[in-house]
Amino acid sequence: MKKAGWVAVLILLVVAWQAYVSLRGIPGYLLPSPADVLRTFWNDRSTLVSESWVTGKEMIVGYIAAIELGLVFATAMHFSETLRRAVSPLLVASQSIPVVAVAPVVVIYLGFGLLPKIVLIALVCFFPIAVNALDGFRSVDPEYGRMMRTLYAGRRTIFWRVEAPWALPAIFSGCRIAAPYAAIGALFAEYAGGSGGLADSIRGAQLDTALVAAGALALTLLALALTGIVVLLERVFVPWAHEAR
Repeated sequence: MKKAGWVAVLILLVVAWQAYVSLRGIPGYLLPSPADVLRTFWNDRSTLVSESWVTGKEMIVGYIAAIELGLVFATAMHFSETLRRAVSPLLVASQSIPVVAVAPVVVIYLGFGLLPKIVLIALVCFFPIAVNALDGFRSVDPEYGRMMRTLYAGRRTIFWRVEAPWALPAIFSGCRIAAPYAAIGALFAEYAGGSGGLADSIRGAQLDTALVAAGALALTLLALALTGIVVLLERVFVPWAHEAR
């Protein structure tokens, strides 16, 4: 029951939204009601499903690329103290650069198509994955490393047998944080990188705010679905971390 509390909060927010629009008589072109959004979502379901399929594929490919890049980068910084000290400040500073400013530059260099979208999504999702993975690698109890060295284990063996498994909960935590960013990155990438995906409905809606909200709802569902997949994989591969919560 406690875990289902968010459902009650969501229902309360939707009811309050509907009541506010109805009682104040706010026109739909300014603020659509939840009923208008759901009606539009159902009426345009075929278009939204088609566009969601395109956006979903971009999200998954870019998200996987971010995981690979983040893990490789975190591993390199973990093995090299010099690299970590040199790159960490730059990594943090890079997060102050908005995606809106980067997107046109990426499109100019990579052109229109799938590649710039994947790159933008990977850039958006990269930071939380890399930082959490690095923190997980560095959080291992030093006693485990000393014990492995008494068994004549090398640096790589210690990493694969101790540090990598230890860091799995932190890595999945970073992946959960990055999952909603993949949806946001996909939308920015579609705006900057040409037509296709849910950006078409949101961009072409003009004063049809209900359609804009319906597109945003579809994007939210994609983000929730990706997050749910990550949570499911975490329960499968790191069951001890889930049981400890």
